[in-house]
Amino acid sequence: MKILFTKKLDQNEVATQLGAGFHPSFLEVIKINFLQIPSFPLKSQSLIFTSVNGVEAFFKNGFKPQDNFAERNFNKIYCVGKKTKIQLRKHGFGVFKMKKNAKELSEFIIENCGKEKFIHFCGNLALDILQEKLPLQNIGYKKVVVYETELIYPKVEEEFDAIAFFSPSGVRSFVANNPLNFKQIFAIGETTASEVMKHTSQKIFLGKDNDLSALLKLIKQEGK
Repeated sequence: MKILFTKKLDQNEVATQLGAGFHPSFLEVIKINFLQIPSFPLKSQSLIFTSVNGVEAFFKNGFKPQDNFAERNFNKIYCVGKKTKIQLRKHGFGVFKMKKNAKELSEFIIENCGKEKFIHFCGNLALDILQEKLPLQNIGYKKVVVYETELIYPKVEEEFDAIAFFSPSGVRSFVANNPLNFKQIFAIGETTASEVMKHTSQKIFLGKDNDLSALLKLIKQEGK
């Protein structure tokens, strides 16, 4: 199977997990631009990260959470996805609660964290789920854009049996100049799959927990 991944990944990792019979190619469909913003006091507010890029841009701008819960200005950290959690750990910070998507995180916060005030560090194309749901429940919410996602709109001439998408913006970038005429279409998570469904009635193979390893297992299982 010839499969196109719409993201640059570790070629050896992908080849090892997929095994024989798969021929992966990799194509960048979006570009991430980190923004320079002045850091400000986080006080005792809770922090939300919904992407690895949000974490990286946060630290590049000189922010530093207070991770000592005994201190007055302690910052609880919430995130979406295992990779985001791992990235926070690389910077030395633990996560109070991780959910697989923004919808599940918003539901958890509404049910359990109504008295907290939140700052969401994200990109310019982040879904508005948190911004829409939390204020309706009188939960303090501030959105801080720390990076921009630029759509590249590549044109693909080579033919592939399958394609794998990793973000809604990646889907929009790809379909601008390319048809979705693949035998199989894979999406890393629900929000990405929802965007694909806007452009095709074909069945979408959906990964679990926005996790690359789970997606590769699915491709190996379903790939024909």
